[in-house]
Amino acid sequence: MDAKELLKRYAAGERDFNGVDLKGINLCGVNISDSKLDWADLREANLSGANLSWVKLSNAQLQNAILEDTILKKASL
Repeated sequence: MDAKELLKRYAAGERDFNGVDLKGINLCGVNISDSKLDWADLREANLSGANLSWVKLSNAQLQNAILEDTILKKASL
């Protein structure tokens, strides 16, 4: 799934993205708070400045992801 598709689904109210392949995705500065990303592949993703408040990231792959200034308030890691 690419960033455009993810944000389109998020805007439509979808929040369950468990297990999706987001390797290398650029989500710099986006708001995807209160989403479920358990088991998601976020390796090498750019999440700089993204709002991931209340996001569930249990067992997500975050190797080499860029998390500079990412908001992780109440996120479940």
